[in-house]
Amino acid sequence: MKYRIYFLNDDSRLLASMRSGDENALIELFNRNKQQIMSLVMQNNGTKDDAEDVLQEALVVLWERVRDGSFEYKARLNTFIYAIAKNIWFRRLSHYGREFKRIDEKKELQSEEISVVDEIEKNERISAVQKAMREIGNPCHDILLLYYWEELSMDEIAKRLGFANADTVKAKKYQCKKILEKLVKKFLGEL
Repeated sequence: MKYRIYFLNDDSRLLASMRSGDENALIELFNRNKQQIMSLVMQNNGTKDDAEDVLQEALVVLWERVRDGSFEYKARLNTFIYAIAKNIWFRRLSHYGREFKRIDEKKELQSEEISVVDEIEKNERISAVQKAMREIGNPCHDILLLYYWEELSMDEIAKRLGFANADTVKAKKYQCKKILEKLVKKFLGEL
């Protein structure tokens, strides 16, 4: 009984922090759940990076539900995060299975030459990404640029941009990546 009260109080504190917009609650939940989600993902054909992405995505779901008031506290936060992460990972595995099958089928049908249509689509995607990067603003622009183009570590980015630590940058990078993806889709739709 004593442990249950501790978890309820701790979860209540974290929920209150999230409601007030304190992103440190996400960092705490990330660190608390990292090992369990890594075990889940790595035991199911994933990598450490996959696990971190899935955990970040689950935390974004929790954050959004808490912030918009749709979150209902029915189980410990760790249980909720695990369930969301598990659903995300298994959906992703299912998607990957279909994608690998499509890629294999496509390779069988493709000739060695890249078609003009493929080249145009590639250029459109590149153009959409460049346009999205110009529009995304800071700190997202800098984080994505430093991470993907300059290949800096999260620690290096945190120091360069003045973030508290690598986990804060990692959480922000995930949010920025989602924003970038939406912008790219928008710009591809305009072409």
